[in-house]
Amino acid sequence: MPKPIVCLSEQLRQFAEIFRFCFSKRQWKYFVIVLLGLIECEERKTMSGLLRVIGEQVSLSGLSRFLNKWRWSPAEVAQSWSLHFRQRMEPLVECEHARLKAAQPKRIGRPKQTVVTGFLIFDDSVHTKPKGQKMGGLGYHYSNTEQKVVTGHCLFTGLYVLLGQRCPLEPRMYCQKKVCEQEKRPFQSKVAMAVEEIENFEPVPDTQTHVLIDSWYHCKQVRRAAQKRGWQVSGALKSNRTMRLIAQDGTRTWIQLSKYAAGLTPEDWSEVIWPSAEGGQKMYAHLVVSWIRKLGPTLLLVTCHDPKEPLKTVRYWGSTILDLDAQTLVDILAVRWEVETFFEYEKDLLGSDHYQVMTQQAVLRLWTLTACLLCFLEEQRMPSEDQAVTCGDVRRKIQNEHRQNLLLWLETRFRDGLSVEQVSYQLAL
Repeated sequence: MPKPIVCLSEQLRQFAEIFRFCFSKRQWKYFVIVLLGLIECEERKTMSGLLRVIGEQVSLSGLSRFLNKWRWSPAEVAQSWSLHFRQRMEPLVECEHARLKAAQPKRIGRPKQTVVTGFLIFDDSVHTKPKGQKMGGLGYHYSNTEQKVVTGHCLFTGLYVLLGQRCPLEPRMYCQKKVCEQEKRPFQSKVAMAVEEIENFEPVPDTQTHVLIDSWYHCKQVRRAAQKRGWQVSGALKSNRTMRLIAQDGTRTWIQLSKYAAGLTPEDWSEVIWPSAEGGQKMYAHLVVSWIRKLGPTLLLVTCHDPKEPLKTVRYWGSTILDLDAQTLVDILAVRWEVETFFEYEKDLLGSDHYQVMTQQAVLRLWTLTACLLCFLEEQRMPSEDQAVTCGDVRRKIQNEHRQNLLLWLETRFRDGLSVEQVSYQLAL
């Protein structure tokens, strides 16, 4: 059933007000329509699908102009939700510092400085578009989901995780060099995008930042950019990376990570628990400080599921923090899974790959509005000790509130003496 904008939940209304200065009065109305449509729409979230659940007298062409032609800045929208996130988290960080100080054992001398760490995670996700031959920015990308190269758009973005709360960065589109040459615009690699984000990112005050990446982004450029800002870096490593071994006589040799792992014995592994929503998974880990070629000093972590046959499930990880134990490093690396959950919410919950718009600008704007709504859902997600609250739970709660608001609105209209035809017109039925 259609729901007019007047039936917006109070939480969503207040959140939308944060972005009013980013839009003109007419544009802001379409901004709210898109947010409301993404919450209410249960079918494919195309422009037509969004309008079918909105009880407003607006046209498909108007929504198309909002996404394609009207002048507004996705970067401004992203900066607004980032600023709102920082302001919201500052008092929580202060409380966390106070809690950590209170938990310190009493001793003589100055108390140890407390540390609150925020995690900055980068990754990309392919949005398959097999029939979108004339869409802007379309290219050939490898999809991990389909395990093959597909036609589509590549979304590059980041996620800032702090004290259990997540804030997306501005979505960007990665295009291959050939596509950029055809469309006559500058090419930028994924690594260059990650470096630029690290250089420009503004964390919450009084926190330390730890960059988490997969093997594609784990390179010298990313490490240098993070280390210039005093940040740590941890992430996956490819098996063909080479590490330096120092023998007892001082002889130095270089060996591939895969060959090093093949030489480990069952006694070289220790048991760890990989954190998960299901309660954790038992794994085995081997930890060693080494020098990784083109990366520098690295705490190397090798993991597997069976120490007797490690090569069947072996994976490699590295960190710039050299004094961690295996379980602590595993706990840090597990945080990177938050970005996978974020992409899952974008696609499965909010349909970020359902779009049928033709221009690159419209695609980026839809991605931005989807990320904006996820920022709202994260803000409303209140973790509890008894049960984890997901963005899907929040979305269903907001939907129920909208239904209650609609019933109250209908009751008021009929009490005011409006006919069924008049109410139907107001609902754009």
